Order: sequence, then C-alpha cells, then structure tokens
Amino acid sequence: MTYPEIRLFIDGAWIAQAGDPVLNPANEDVIGEVPCITPAQLEEAVSAASRGFEIWRRTAPDKRAETILRAAQLLRARAREIGEVITLEQGKPIADAKSEVLRASELIAWDAEEGRRTYGRVIPGGVNFRQQVVRDPIGPVAAFTPWSAPTSSAGRKLGGALAAGCSIVLKASEETPGGACALVKCFEDAGLPRGVINLVFGDPDEISRYLIAAPAIRLITFTGSVPVGIHLAKLAAAEMKPVVMELGGHSPVIICADADPRAAAEASVKAKFRNAGQVCISPTRFLVHQSRFDEFAEAFAGRTKALRVGDGFDHSSQMGPLANQRRLQAMQEFVVDAQRRGAKILTGGERIGNRGYFFEPTVLADVPAESKVMNVEPFGPIALLLRFSDLSDVVREANRLPYGLAAYAFTKSAETVARLTSQVEVGHFAVNHFGGGIPESPFGGVKNSGMGREGGSEGLEAYQVIKFVTHRVEAA
Repeated sequence: MTYPEIRLFIDGAWIAQAGDPVLNPANEDVIGEVPCITPAQLEEAVSAASRGFEIWRRTAPDKRAETILRAAQLLRARAREIGEVITLEQGKPIADAKSEVLRASELIAWDAEEGRRTYGRVIPGGVNFRQQVVRDPIGPVAAFTPWSAPTSSAGRKLGGALAAGCSIVLKASEETPGGACALVKCFEDAGLPRGVINLVFGDPDEISRYLIAAPAIRLITFTGSVPVGIHLAKLAAAEMKPVVMELGGHSPVIICADADPRAAAEASVKAKFRNAGQVCISPTRFLVHQSRFDEFAEAFAGRTKALRVGDGFDHSSQMGPLANQRRLQAMQEFVVDAQRRGAKILTGGERIGNRGYFFEPTVLADVPAESKVMNVEPFGPIALLLRFSDLSDVVREANRLPYGLAAYAFTKSAETVARLTSQVEVGHFAVNHFGGGIPESPFGGVKNSGMGREGGSEGLEAYQVIKFVTHRVEAA
C-alpha cells in the first residue's frame, strides 16, 4: 500500500512541510516524512484551540455528541485502511491494527454518549436560596500519545476531551503519525468546528515545554513511559496545571496451586505477546505456585516457541516486529543481563535476521530479583517465570516495584480472589482472564503508573471543573 502524506492540522487546515523520516519496522525502509512544527505554528495551534474552545463549549451536549458519533462511525467504516497504515508504520499484525481502530471507535462513541450526562446537582438551602453544583469544561487540553497504540490512545483522549466540551492540541508520536492523521481526518469529515482539534508533530521536548507553559492550555494528559511522565508532571506542577498520566507497568500474573496450568499458559501466551509485548498492561512477571511451575513453564515455553513471527501484512504472523531500534536493543540488553545473573532461557532470546526489528518471543525462568528486566518495564516480548510457595510472598513480589497499573490472577478460590483484590496495588485487576478495560470502565494506575483515569464516567471528570453556584433570590 502507499503510505499517506503526513501533515500538521492547525485551525482546520492541513499543512505539509519538511521533517523527519518515518520507517517501516518490518524492513527499516523509509516510507514517509513527518513534518516538524515551527514555534510560530505551535503558537497558532494554541490560539486556534482557544478560539475553538469558545465555539465548542457553547455547543449543546447533544449536538456535540452527534458530531463525535459521526466521527466514530467514520472511524469504523475506515478501519481496514487505517489498520493498514498502522501496520506499515508500527508493525503489529493487520488484524490487531484493525481491532485497535475499532476499539478507538467504541471508546469515542461511549464518551460521546456520556457527554450528554455530565450532570450537576442541587443542594437544598433556605427558602430564598438556590444552590447548585455545575460542571464546566476545563478548557483547551494538551494531549501526548505514544507509538504503541496510535489510534486507541489518541481516541481515548479526544473522546473524553471533546465530550466534555474541551478543545485539544494533540501531539502524537512522530514514529506512527499516519494513524493519528487518519483519526483526526474522521473528526474533520464529521463536521467538527475549526480549531477544536489541532494535530502537531516535531521535537517532543520543545513542544511539551511550550504547550505546558502556554496560559491557554488548562490540562495536560499523557500516555507513555514513567520517566517522561514524571518530567511532564513536574513541568505542569510549575504552572499549577492538572495532569492525567497513564504510564508504564510491570504486570504480575499470579498462577495459584488450584489453577489449570496449561489453560493459564495458553491464555498467558496470547496476552503476553500481543503487539510484541508493547502494551502498558502486558503481563510480565508470571508468579507460579511451585507445585504448578514445571507444567506451566513447559506449556508456556512450548506455546511461545510455536508463535509465528513475521511482517504484519502476512496473515499467518502472530507477532510482528518491535516498533523501533531502541526496543530491539533494549530486549538484547535485558536478556544478556538476566542470563549473566543466572536466569535460564527456556526459549528465544535472540534477534531474528538482520533486517527489520524482529526479536524472538522470549521466556526466562528463575530470574534473579536484581536483574534489570525484573525492575524496569521491558515493553517487549520477554516473559519472566518465577516460583512461589506462599501467598504472602507473592503479594509482596507483586507490590515490590513502584509500578501499579495492572495485575492478573488464575485461581478457583473466592477467598484467594478477595485477598489478592484487596492487597495487590494496581488500578486494574483481572481474574482468570486477561481482559483489558472496556469503554464503561475507568482505566489508569497507582504509584508511579500514573494518576487520574481515562474511560468510563470517571474519564470525563478530568476534563471538567466543578463550580458551586449559590443564588439568593429576593423575596417577592
């Protein structure tokens, strides 16, 4: 397929200009060019968002919903072609790319409907008093989204902000700009007023510093790594601006003695190697009861070894390449370090070929706690298998790291579920499956995995400010 021309979108106009190359991770070919915004254009994007906000905030919630729903419908209708763009620039198998686009459509549609229900409340008062709590849109939003999910991550932010009545300046990843452009195009074609969405690319540090400091910007929302999230949060704190941070994880999976080890292994392999492990809630540390460890490890390693790795456009591929050279190098370093410290490689551990960012799905067993991969989010196709005998020990290991995004458990015991649910420190906990968040549910982490929530009714709250109105009515 032909990769689309990548352009900036400012005040309702698409702008083409020179920039940096976009690579296909499956073969390292240059497939396009992403423009780098100038300071003057960045200023215009913020000004446009300010003007767009004044229009959009005065648009009735039901009319806003109609426009957003049209965009969601267009996204659904274009899922195949947008999915092809994502596979070309990010590498994930085409079926997964299309599913991502459909998921983005679902998230946006749910937010559109929820925007009709941003109710306030009435507080009873004296005879001549009327007291209300109302919710107003917070204002123009600066949003930063990652390369791992070009449409669904951006869709979450666009859906929540627009449904609440905010405008937005979206800084999408320069490595996967095509999916973001296609998403914004759907909103343009749906009839969104000029300036309500602005899409920018360029130097991440320069853009983030400008947007966060801009007086017109009232909220910062970011999805990405913990170090970058902390950096942006510090910049926002200096400006007294609220943030929504959906950051990294290092998800534990607890396989209890009463679980079916082979069924758990089958489900675990599918979840672990989705998007080559480049998912924030990807299961990483598999904490297996010692009585089930050998059977689980054998099944897990065997199923992993059988995975077909290849170009995302090959329909037989179950895992594509890593998204960039940085992730490939990180995987190699993780494996070398863990092996040097005593970890056993059950399968994988090597780069595949010398063209494209392909890396073998890898399973490491008995990984020492001091290994780098046991302490840093791998964000790649490496699974860590560890033994445990006591539930207290497994809870301690699950909570050992500063991450707290997601955790999983396999057990038939309601008592164990109750204990783990109350003691494991995460924002998302799933039992006997690897289901992620749904549009109706809030999503986000605790500890260093972030603050605030996206999705669900809670997801719109960050984009609103609460105002108390008290009115003394003069007696007739």
